[in-house]
Amino acid sequence: MAFKLIAFDMDETLLNDNHEICQRNIEAIKKAKEQYGIKFVPATGRGYLSIQHDLKTLGLYDEPGEYVISFNGGAITENKGNRLLQFRGLDFYKMKEIFEFGLKKDVCMHVYTKDKLYVYQLSESEKLRLLNHKLEYTVMEENTVDFLEHEPISKILYQNLNIPYLRSLEPEMSHITDGYCTVSYSSNRYMEFNAIGVDKGQGLRDLAKILGIDLKDTIAVGDNYNDLAMLKTAGLPVAAGNAVEEIKKVCSYTTKADNNEGVVAELIEKFIFR
Repeated sequence: MAFKLIAFDMDETLLNDNHEICQRNIEAIKKAKEQYGIKFVPATGRGYLSIQHDLKTLGLYDEPGEYVISFNGGAITENKGNRLLQFRGLDFYKMKEIFEFGLKKDVCMHVYTKDKLYVYQLSESEKLRLLNHKLEYTVMEENTVDFLEHEPISKILYQNLNIPYLRSLEPEMSHITDGYCTVSYSSNRYMEFNAIGVDKGQGLRDLAKILGIDLKDTIAVGDNYNDLAMLKTAGLPVAAGNAVEEIKKVCSYTTKADNNEGVVAELIEKFIFR
């Protein structure tokens, strides 16, 4: 089988614990791109503007014919000029309903527009993470999102280091989310809300259709629950060595490497370089 595209999660998959791309990954990706013509597509829950530094590291920055799946599949952009090919955002009033529910819970909240990140009830752990990721954000001082009514909303998420606590909120808010939102979990700290039908799997399907690539010729690699749909969609699903057990169970291969040791490089060496 000749694979043509590799979609990879960023945090805790491509990036190490210092939020950097290790040299092994960089060298393998560049070789596979130059010598084998493989397309490398970041598939991230973050916004496309937040990974520009990583695209530069990989030689993908501002390149025509190279792409990013962002906001958990809510946006597809071509790297050249960050040209937006597809955007499927969350209804403002649904986001507001989720935000107001969160005001009564022990959560930090992120609200993503197409271009900006707003944070409410910023926790110390989250402040440190945002600093390490070098993410630009605006702290919301007031407990309202009304000022965003006319902005395109990408998604909203809750943050708490207690994942069982976040999961306990899902049945509580089913009257808000059922039929309206896709709910997923990531980085062992986030509960994410996208528009219904939006996930990384649909993002991969849509990009493959745009590029005329058969899904059987795609590889996807990830570590956490928001990668699940993408892994079920790809021709070859690969789990990072540090992935949660539920992810490993649905994958054809689990790397021996964890995210500090070159997850993406290992799958390239095994399935592309052979």
